[in-house]
Amino acid sequence: ETGSMASIHENRRFMRSNFAEPTGVSDQQRHLPPPELQLPVPPGAQRVDLPPAAGVGPACADIDACFRLRRSRREFSRRPVSLAQLSYLLWATQGIDEQVGPQASLRPVPSAGARHPFETYLAVRLVEGLAPGLWRYLPLSHQVARLFDEPDLPNRLARAALGQRFVGYSAVCFLWSCVPYRGEWRYHLHAHKPMLLDAGHVCQNLYLACEALGLATCAVAAYDQDAVDAVCRLDGRDEFVVYLAPVGVPAEAPGPKGT
Repeated sequence: ETGSMASIHENRRFMRSNFAEPTGVSDQQRHLPPPELQLPVPPGAQRVDLPPAAGVGPACADIDACFRLRRSRREFSRRPVSLAQLSYLLWATQGIDEQVGPQASLRPVPSAGARHPFETYLAVRLVEGLAPGLWRYLPLSHQVARLFDEPDLPNRLARAALGQRFVGYSAVCFLWSCVPYRGEWRYHLHAHKPMLLDAGHVCQNLYLACEALGLATCAVAAYDQDAVDAVCRLDGRDEFVVYLAPVGVPAEAPGPKGT
């Protein structure tokens, strides 16, 4: 019990602001170049251009209704998500509206220091125009790149999500990885709490965009870290998954609703 309480208090300390505490010199203060906005694309990876997000007509353009209707939905139909809908969701969560210099950007979501430390992986099962497999969003060009095929991807993802089957059997599951150095470059030891806060901004935009398009989603933070990183073939140190969100067309009967 004492050990558990010590861990609880340590976690609580992490939640508190630590920006008043000394941290040493960041790489930005050392005048070292910032990390790239986007990870490189593997040579030979298939790229698909996404339709302009501005051309997607929302099913609900009333922001007040989106706030009121927003729920976590875990039951999906077998109907596919369209490529235009996926384009809108990707723009709403990590799209680039304006590039400020070579390594900074303004996006629909806020991020501490405009660092935007995330990459968006997509476990695709039912998206029109995209073959099943693992894809990654390329915000600089508003494209998606197919990284690899994994025949058992739905089951692997469901197992990695601690048996939550709806995660693997959605039309597409968003997996946001963090590249910590993007935040550390500017904020050094103070970077890590703001990066996790930023993940919440990203996922809330996904919720509201799904409501606007008549789609369903559910944020998932319960997963086996090593197993999910293995699904995306990440090293687990310089890049690792921090949040999941399966997306699909809602089932006819409303599913269980969460927070």
